[in-house]
Amino acid sequence: MTSAAAINRALLAVFTAFMLSAFMLSVPWSVPALINSFWVSVIAEILIWSLLAASVNLLFGYVGLLSFGQALYFGCGMYGVAIGVSDFGLSFWPAFGLGIVAAMAMALVTGIFAVRLTWHYFAIITVVFSLIFYFLALTNKWLTGGDDGINFTLPSTFSLGGTHWSFTDPTFQYFFILGTVSFCFWLMHRLIGSPLGKAFLAIRDNDVRASLIGLNVYLLRLIAFVMAGFLAGVAGALFAFFGRYASATYMFYHVSGEAVVWAIVGGAGTLFGPIVGTSIFIVVREIVSTHWEHHSLIVGVVAILVVIFAPKGIVGLWHERLMRLTERGMAPPVETELRTEP
Repeated sequence: MTSAAAINRALLAVFTAFMLSAFMLSVPWSVPALINSFWVSVIAEILIWSLLAASVNLLFGYVGLLSFGQALYFGCGMYGVAIGVSDFGLSFWPAFGLGIVAAMAMALVTGIFAVRLTWHYFAIITVVFSLIFYFLALTNKWLTGGDDGINFTLPSTFSLGGTHWSFTDPTFQYFFILGTVSFCFWLMHRLIGSPLGKAFLAIRDNDVRASLIGLNVYLLRLIAFVMAGFLAGVAGALFAFFGRYASATYMFYHVSGEAVVWAIVGGAGTLFGPIVGTSIFIVVREIVSTHWEHHSLIVGVVAILVVIFAPKGIVGLWHERLMRLTERGMAPPVETELRTEP
């Protein structure tokens, strides 16, 4: 690619990022004015679920491990918050931290066994762990509330003098979720560009060669697994505060399956693929479900079409088309000679 083509791509990326940032910052005011205030909550929910899809993407897109058990760590984040607030009387930040630590601890315990396996064996064992703890959460109602879940009263997030900020304020709730999710994606961006991220990619491409050059494949996979648990735990903790609720239902493997679909359709191995995939499917769900109860069929058709015609996902397809356009636009003209017949 020529330097001019690279500059064009960079300028387009900066312009797109600026427009998206302006839109996201204006959501609490522009969306109610243009559509309905209900969609502010939908966008906040999309941000939370995209973080769960990002945890799938970290493992599958950058390490080559397909996990169907990320809902387990999402649920641990939820229950850490709910139990911390309702049973231990914790304030916002200690409960938030408890949810994240619980998710990472669970990821560490299960990852010690799971990352020894690869391919479909890894996917199966993640489902098994998810089902084990799902049924444990269902049966131990004294702790988790089972199907009924745990409801709790929101504590204040910040307090200054007599002023309190909490998730009861929709605008504050939206910006807190936006800031937290943006920070997590920034961390993931730094991770991908770091030597640790390069080691993840080396393992994804060829774990045998990675081990031959001195990389500890098992340890690196375990680190990635715990990091993915961190992302899922943050998402679960945010969702608990968002809904003032925690339930074992969100630990079931079908939640993990949805996150896998969102990540793959958006573009596995790309930073913003999970956001794109999550946005498409949740928006389709919200629009179609008001008119047709079988909206999952449309979601399935969209997923199949994307997998067939865009194997690298929507963001991957966008990158390919953009690269072709910039290369074609900057290609030097081909000189042709006119020949005349004698």
